[in-house]
Amino acid sequence: MNTRHFTFALLAAGIATALAAVPALAQTSGTTTTSTTTVSTTTTSHESTRLTTEFTPFAGSDANAQALVNGLRSGSAVTLTETVAGTNGGPSTTTTTTFTPDTGKMGYGNVKIALSLAEASLAKAGITDPTAAEVAAALNGGKLVMTDGSTVDLKGVLAARAAGEGWGQIAKGMGFKLGDVMHSPKHAGELAEHGHHDHDKVARVELAHGHGHDTDNRPARPEHLSKVDRPERPDRPEHPDHPDHPDHPDHVGRPGG
Repeated sequence: MNTRHFTFALLAAGIATALAAVPALAQTSGTTTTSTTTVSTTTTSHESTRLTTEFTPFAGSDANAQALVNGLRSGSAVTLTETVAGTNGGPSTTTTTTFTPDTGKMGYGNVKIALSLAEASLAKAGITDPTAAEVAAALNGGKLVMTDGSTVDLKGVLAARAAGEGWGQIAKGMGFKLGDVMHSPKHAGELAEHGHHDHDKVARVELAHGHGHDTDNRPARPEHLSKVDRPERPDRPEHPDHPDHPDHPDHVGRPGG
């Protein structure tokens, strides 16, 4: 009889211990989920800040660089602001250029590649301190009209990407090696420069889609709507050619055949 009571006491103590552990497990699980969310947010903020700092010289200001990074990342409209000092003591003038990326949403890695190629394409044209309109033209496509009447056509990094071209293909079409561009966009563009154009020799910029300023009244080219809505796909690495298979020896006949 005493043995039975002792067994029941042990069983009751075990059940009580198990029930006491349930709230502790639930609390631990909730803490882990909160920590993961915080790490993800911090990583995203770090990437945005790093790219903004890297491309501030190209964009002309920290605010413009941030607008480019955020706009290309989210696929939303980008507004770039530029202030030009007045001549002969006159008041300064502030202008804005607005465009919507042809590509839609992109990851931070693709944002970096796109901005690097745009910077290299302008450096190739001899423009290392671009205006807001020139940045927009390098990304979405446009034309630089020089004071002597000559023009520089910019295919547009994002327009080419939206049309289905890979980053390596886009770089090659512009006369670059993608690795050189990622190492130093401005240096890669200057090495590939075909003809130097001073910044003050650009009379106006004609953006491909008619956004911003300094544009003419020509019809905008068709948007790549079907391409823009596709999810982003990473470029596939080129596979080396498969080695030729050795010739198989002829099958010998069966014994007694």
